[in-house]
Order: sequence, then structure tokens, then C-alpha cells
Amino acid sequence: MMKYYLEFEKPIEELDLKIEELKRLSDGKDLNLSGEVKKLEKKERDLRAEIFSNLTPWQKTLLARHPDRPYTSDYIALMVEDFVELCGDRRYADDKAIIGGIGRIKETSVVVIGHQKGRGTKERIRRNFGQPHPEGYRKALRLMELAEKFKKPVITFVDTPGAYPGLGAEERGQAEAIAKNLQEMSRLRTPIVSIVIGEGGSGGALALSVSDRLYMLEHSVYSVISPEGCAAILFRKNGELSSGDYSKAAEALKLTAQDLLAYKIIDAIIPEPSGGAHRDIQQTAQNVTDTILEALAELTAKTPGKLVEDRYKRLKKIGSFTS
Repeated sequence: MMKYYLEFEKPIEELDLKIEELKRLSDGKDLNLSGEVKKLEKKERDLRAEIFSNLTPWQKTLLARHPDRPYTSDYIALMVEDFVELCGDRRYADDKAIIGGIGRIKETSVVVIGHQKGRGTKERIRRNFGQPHPEGYRKALRLMELAEKFKKPVITFVDTPGAYPGLGAEERGQAEAIAKNLQEMSRLRTPIVSIVIGEGGSGGALALSVSDRLYMLEHSVYSVISPEGCAAILFRKNGELSSGDYSKAAEALKLTAQDLLAYKIIDAIIPEPSGGAHRDIQQTAQNVTDTILEALAELTAKTPGKLVEDRYKRLKKIGSFTS
């Protein structure tokens, strides 16, 4: 399968191509190039570690949007046993930009909900590029209320550029649907664990991330607006924008997992394999599973009243103010 490389990964791509070429030359022939291949593989690993330890916020944004990055459906397939998808908001339609259902993580029964961007042109259109309509958020809330009724923890995967801003979505109450989720999630009497797995954009992400524990994958981003949107507001000159403007905006937004941990907005960072989550999806899913189970072991020991009280305190502490 062809790998997709971002611009800053081009030196890695060149080494990967050399390694593949040497392997092809030695395949089925008397040439023994294994020593040379091992040297190049080590060089590639070292280069990858160096590049990915010094990513800028804008580069992290691009990585969070990487087309090979695992989506909610990938984590469900790897982590959740006996998953049964539940569809529809019981009011209007089933929004394919959000998927959810019931299943088990190890021996723990859970309700899983997450944004789904889709791969390939047809699926991306069907999933609306991971941008939910109001019915998507109402479906998510319906599943959360189901979880509360049957005393099941809620796991949410956040990965969206934002809620869909189209006319139809606004006519059907996009803002109200998001606000309703924020209100109800804040007082839901069952544990909620949220993980930002890619791009967490604006209220569209927030509507699935009011939780007892909020985690981010190492190279994910979470912000009130995209760098492009921010740059369009702050840096546009004569109607033109450049990647340098996007980079400035990404830096100003403090949208990386490392920034948000420093500001105590998230609870922890989930490590990714060298080169990003798509380099080893199995390992990434295992890291996410371990984090979820550790959080649930603590949260399920609390009474519903204590759970809601602690969630309120956690949310109230976010942010700092000066007079």
C-alpha cells in the first residue's frame, strides 16, 4: 500500500524508498544487501525520531489530519468486542458523521461514540468529512442517556474540523443541539472518558468532550478554531494567506496536546508510535485502551452524585483570569 508523506516527512520518504529499492534488488537473487538495509533502517528510525520530536504546532495540525491516521471506526474494530452500532436521533435522520453503539472493552460494557471522517472520496462525502449535523449530536446524546439508564460508561472519540455550518444544519438547530450536549454531559450520572484522536475543532468537538477525563493523543490538536480560520481573521492581507500565516496562527492558538496539558485543560497525553498513530495502529489502540481502563477503574468507584460533583469542579477550574 502506498504511504502518504507530509511535506516535512520528505527526508524520511527518501530513505524509505531507498530501503524498498534495496529489498527489491535483493529479493530472490544472490545479492545480500541485508547489512546495508539495516544501516538505512536505523538511519530512518533516528531521523524519524528527530523530526517528530521537534514538530511545530502547524506540523502537528497537518499530522492530526493525516489521511492514514486511525479514525473512530478503526479504534472500535481494534478495541471494542461485540460492538453493535445504534443509529438515528429519533427525530430527523441518522448522521453518518457520528457513529456510536454498545460493546465491551476487555470485560467492561461501554457506550462508544465518535466522529468519523471517512476514507476515500465516496465515504468522505457520506460522512460529510466528519462534520456533524444537529441530528448527529442528538444521536450522541440519545446514546449517552441510554448509557446513563443502564449504568454504562461513555467513551467518546473526538476527531472533527467542526460542526457542519450549512444552512440546513442551522435551520435544524445546530447551536441548540451542541448546547444541549454540553448541558446534559455536564450532569450525566455515569462516567465519561473522552479522547481527542485527531483534530478537535470548535464546538463540534466540545459537544463530545465534556467529560470526567479528557485525553489527547500525542500528535492531536484541540482548539476553538482552525489555524486557517484564525489566520483568515487575524492575518489576511489583500485577500491572500500563506502557510506562514497558518503557522503563526497555530502557534498563537496553543492547540497542541503539550500546550493543553500545561494549561491543565486535558488530564494526560497518550503516546503515539514514532512517526504518528498511523505508523502502528495496533500499538496506538493498545495505548488508548490502557488509558481508558485505568480511568474507568477510578471513575466507576465513585457514586453518581460524587461523579457529577467532581466533574463540575474539574470543569470550573479550567482557565485563568486576571483583574
